[in-house]
Amino acid sequence: MDLNPAQYDAVNTLSGPLLVLAGAGTGKTRVVTYRIAELIRSGIKPERILAVTFTNKAADEMQERSAKLLGKRTKSKPEMSTFHSLCVRILRRHIKQLGYPANFAIYDRGDQESVARSVLREIKVGESTLRPGDLLYLISRWKSASVRPEEAAAIAQTDREHLASMAYRRYQNALKTVGAVDFDDLLLCTEDLLAQFPKVRQAEAERFDHLLVDEYQDTNGSQYRIVKALAGRHRNLCVVGDDDQSIYGWRGAEVAHILSFKKDWPEAKVVRLEVNYRSTREVVEWANRLIAFNKMRHGKVLRATFSGEPPRILQLEDEVKEAKTVVAEIQGRVAHHKRQWKDIAILCRTNEQPRAFETELRRAQIPYVLMGGMSFYDRKEVRDILAYLKLLSHPTDEVSLLRIINVPARGIGQSTVKKLMEEAVSQGKPMWEVLPMADKVAGLNGPAIEAVERFRAMIGRFHKRLENEKPLEIVKALIRDVSYRDEITRQYPEPADQEERWASVEEVVNAVAAYQQRDDEPTLGGFLREVALTGNDEKDDKESKLQKNAVALMTLHAAKGLEFPEVYMVGMEEGTLPHHRSIADPGADVDEERRLCYVGVTRAQRRLTLTLALNRRKWGKARPTIPSRFLYELTGKADNPNYHAAVQGKARPKARR
Repeated sequence: MDLNPAQYDAVNTLSGPLLVLAGAGTGKTRVVTYRIAELIRSGIKPERILAVTFTNKAADEMQERSAKLLGKRTKSKPEMSTFHSLCVRILRRHIKQLGYPANFAIYDRGDQESVARSVLREIKVGESTLRPGDLLYLISRWKSASVRPEEAAAIAQTDREHLASMAYRRYQNALKTVGAVDFDDLLLCTEDLLAQFPKVRQAEAERFDHLLVDEYQDTNGSQYRIVKALAGRHRNLCVVGDDDQSIYGWRGAEVAHILSFKKDWPEAKVVRLEVNYRSTREVVEWANRLIAFNKMRHGKVLRATFSGEPPRILQLEDEVKEAKTVVAEIQGRVAHHKRQWKDIAILCRTNEQPRAFETELRRAQIPYVLMGGMSFYDRKEVRDILAYLKLLSHPTDEVSLLRIINVPARGIGQSTVKKLMEEAVSQGKPMWEVLPMADKVAGLNGPAIEAVERFRAMIGRFHKRLENEKPLEIVKALIRDVSYRDEITRQYPEPADQEERWASVEEVVNAVAAYQQRDDEPTLGGFLREVALTGNDEKDDKESKLQKNAVALMTLHAAKGLEFPEVYMVGMEEGTLPHHRSIADPGADVDEERRLCYVGVTRAQRRLTLTLALNRRKWGKARPTIPSRFLYELTGKADNPNYHAAVQGKARPKARR
């Protein structure tokens, strides 16, 4: 076996609880598959081994690698599955105990929305107050935290949360009435079965003699309790993970589970995998310095096996220069350094940052794939604002008109729109030309006519302003006058969701500002033409495109589990990374932001570049930034006075190379 001493120890510890702390790039999957193979070689029947992970891809990979190691040694196989697949099998056997039929249905998103809509009608809550999608978001968040309907009302803080807690109970009852569960229920119902029915817990625990759990740092409360219930009899539990890569707290993962493993299993052996085979010594040194600032962690220090060039920090004037510089460098790396497009990744903290890079990559005709999110120009808020701008530029653009005629809601309902469309068809005119005649359209009442007239007049006023004003001022005024921020607040109950959606709107404003700055004669039509060239997303399968040959553009969360020869981590500023929510909220977790930065750094195999914009546009206006505290921590300059300024959010320090 080609294993280092720590890997060998983990593979050959075959009984009792075992915690394998697998640092980034230390061969985690290799250890898991070798350990499964060794268990079978030692005489454990394959069907008595259960390995659980978070994705089908990871489960399939473990199965495939283990089979190769064993060859034709055995016909039976270990059971390898995701948490949710495991729960489905348990529920098929026992869910009758909870009052569901054995052939229960699993509702998809469309089914869930139908139930949510029906429930909201029952309690007489209109979509203007709480949308079905927002109700499902809140219910899913509660379920991820193992909060049942009877508990939700007690922890609800806002009016919307109280309404949602009322709907939550009815939603669950509606599902149960038709013998259905949703995706989150798979975990919750399994947890309930194992907790409430000792015979069920015993039967399921006795099915296996060994349990392995991958990515243990990502388990939520339900998953944690399911693992404890299944392993409590034999105590042959091996969990593999890295607390330094716990970055999913926002979706219910609790790093405390891996940190307290020895408390839960006092006799557990701990093996640390610290030899990093992925990255250069220089990258690993930066990563070690950074993560050492987190105090609540298992102590470990990564060691690299080879050297390379030192990581770099680039300071650019603004986000436009940042994008241009990174894209130009990528062109040079491919042209002169024998790199392929797929060797390079651009990693961002927020969903808004890729916009500038998408623009420059398209302008340079560089193939890229956006991983872990939709294209900036596909987002609802962006499409709404662009529809307004298209209508100002071309009032006869019927698609844009229909999209925003009642967004935000202004009293022009579907019935009114239908009548206006029928009138336009009968007259053979564009719908825009029918709006001034709304008072003559059959079936429209006074309030509807007035609403149509107010909308038409507002668009008309802005259309006239095109002659004398620059695009930026028009766009800012339009967003303000239609009260789009209020619409976001009304539609989305979660502050974080509101913030993210408003950030997309701001980014449209920033895009207009950037266009206006580089064009000698900027017009709204010119901006829209530029968007058409940069925002016309290709509909290729993105995964396959990445495999063929394309630059990877993604968020740091999406980069988890991946690696690239060259990595650009962009936007290394206070408020971006760490995100301003983690700085402003005393209860927020800066440690998780640091872990997120650590994940980004450790994606780089050979070359790492970190960039920051010294100025970044906010609402179209350039504002000075503060270099991220993580830059000082990474480079060993945390004793620099500028570091303390960054941490405390004081005056802008001078950035250092």
